[in-house]
Formats: sequence, structure tokens, C-alpha cells
Amino acid sequence: MNPWLAVLVALFVGYLFGSFPTSYLLGRRKGVDLRVEGSGNLGATNAFRVLGPVTASLVLLVDLFKGAFPVWLALSDRLAAAGPTADALALAAAMGAVLGHAFSPWVGFRGGKGVATAAGAFLTLAPWGALPAFGIWIILLLSTRIMSIASIAAAAALPVTLLVHTLSHPSAQPRWATLIASVVLGALILLRHRENLRRLRRGEEKPLWS
Repeated sequence: MNPWLAVLVALFVGYLFGSFPTSYLLGRRKGVDLRVEGSGNLGATNAFRVLGPVTASLVLLVDLFKGAFPVWLALSDRLAAAGPTADALALAAAMGAVLGHAFSPWVGFRGGKGVATAAGAFLTLAPWGALPAFGIWIILLLSTRIMSIASIAAAAALPVTLLVHTLSHPSAQPRWATLIASVVLGALILLRHRENLRRLRRGEEKPLWS
């Protein structure tokens, strides 16, 4: 397979998996359209507020899987008949998965903010570099109870934790493309949180639970 075609296939496979509208489908099973309920966002946070913690937990797990599986598939070389490295294919799959989650064609190119899907992708692609950022997300969510603070901080921290891991392992092959991809996806996640940032500045962002 042509190297560029292999990358495009990985991007498409990632997009296809990422576009699965988890929260929308689970909401419809309960007679709720999350596009018009709560914040209108098709992610785990809105599912928590509208559908409850059990459904939201399922949404979170599936959205993590949506990022992890296509990256695992690419790293296993199942898409690489020739040319590109598994890392290059995995990065394309990760980018595709987050874009598919955020802009799903099945629900009018709407979706979630990409945090869980990006987490699944990077925990599979670079687990030791991504785990500290995931830890930051957990700590801030539990301490502030505000999902947007935890998500924004984790997205901003991911490139830093990946860089620290890269520099602390000089014998390993540097994965600069992974670092760049984390910056790009982090910027997308921050952009998707622009309304949350405005509410945070006004002191109007609500905690996930009381």
C-alpha cells in the first residue's frame, strides 16, 4: 500500500470509530435527544447531567474505547502493508478518532469535546507520557467537581507530560510527532471548551455534582 494511502486509511478508520454517537444513541433509548437537552453537547458530562451517572459512565467507557481501539489497530501494524511506521498510522488514527467524535456525520457533524476519546488514544499510543495528564484530570475533577477545569488542565498538561517523558528517556527514540499531535489535539479541545472558559471567567460554571 502507498504510504500516504495507508495514513489516509488510518485517519478514516479512526474517524469512523470516533464518529460513533455514543451518548446520542443511549439518550434516544431513553427518549431523550441530548442535542437539545442540557448543554446540547454529546459527551459524558451532558449525559451525566441529563441521563445520570450510570449512563454517563457507559458513555465515558465507550468514548475512551473509540480513541484506544483504532490506535491499537494501527500500532499492531494491521494497516501497514508498506511504508509508514506504526507510530505515524497511530497518530493518524488518533487524530481521526477525535475529529470523528467532535464532528460526527451521524448527528449533523456535532459531537462531544473530544477529551475522553483523546485520552483513550494517547493512553494507548504513549501510556507512560499520558498517565500523568490523566492523573491531573482525575485529581482536579475530584477536587473542583468541575469537568471543564479538569479537562482543560489535562489537555494543556498532556504535551508537557509527554515532553518530560521523552526528555527523561534519552535512550528511547524521540516521538516528536506524538508531541506535536498532542499540541494540535489539545488546541482543538481548548477550542471546543470556549464557552466553558467564558463561564469560568464569569464564575458561572456549574460543578458536576453537589
